[in-house]
Amino acid sequence: MLTIDGGTIAYDVTGEGALVVLAHGMGDSRHSYRFVVPQLVAAGYRVASVDIRGAGESSAVWPSYSRTDIAGDLIALVKHLGGPAVLVGHSISGGAVTIAAAKAPELVSGIVELAPFTRAQTISLGGLRVKRYRTGMTRLLMTAMLGSVKWWHRYLDVAVPGRRPADWDAQLRGMAAMLNEPGRMKALQKMGQTSPADAGAELPNVRRPALIIEGSLDPDWADPRAEGAAVVAAMPDGIGTVEVIDGAGHYPHTQYPDETVALMLPFLEKATSTAATGA
Repeated sequence: MLTIDGGTIAYDVTGEGALVVLAHGMGDSRHSYRFVVPQLVAAGYRVASVDIRGAGESSAVWPSYSRTDIAGDLIALVKHLGGPAVLVGHSISGGAVTIAAAKAPELVSGIVELAPFTRAQTISLGGLRVKRYRTGMTRLLMTAMLGSVKWWHRYLDVAVPGRRPADWDAQLRGMAAMLNEPGRMKALQKMGQTSPADAGAELPNVRRPALIIEGSLDPDWADPRAEGAAVVAAMPDGIGTVEVIDGAGHYPHTQYPDETVALMLPFLEKATSTAATGA
């Protein structure tokens, strides 16, 4: 546990080598990286998987849950563990690692954003014609309005389409148990109410390499590849690249961990070797 501003952040550290910090999305926990961590450790990295504020075993109640807040927690963790680190952020944490890279470049050697909410969103009539997008947005809205685990699970039905891990039912039970703890669902609701504008404003200030990984069937966007490309376009030239995993939804690291790690490893090698030489 790391104490920050009166709250605690829970994390695990495994392996030896250059530091990689994994941060999950809202309504989830560090357990979502259970298939990724062993592969990164086997590849020679020291891996810290963190429960973001409000989730997992971290404190449930905080004054706010913005991407800027989460970025501050990640920066504090990297300082505590001894950086620099490659930061990997999923969904809301994708925006957080963007902010961390812009504000503390001396502590960040690169960022990986998995299905990131990093830009302010607009809903277009054209986008609503895409059924999975329309369904996903409706179920997220119902989750936010009702504070309902049932509706959260209904959202996950479309967010993790097709292929699912063998322990998926157990993961759903674990997420439900967490969200039924005092303050956890309220934290999810407050995260859902935060704007990605703080992260979007920092995209032009990112000076570290960035890898954006999208799922082709992610219901959070009508066109996931276009969203990833827009994130990269807002960064300085040559900083970011986009990869898309065919068939993946909003949780590529849980649904397609091997493919996710295969995209990450060349990026990690380059980012950490560049940091080590001071380039």
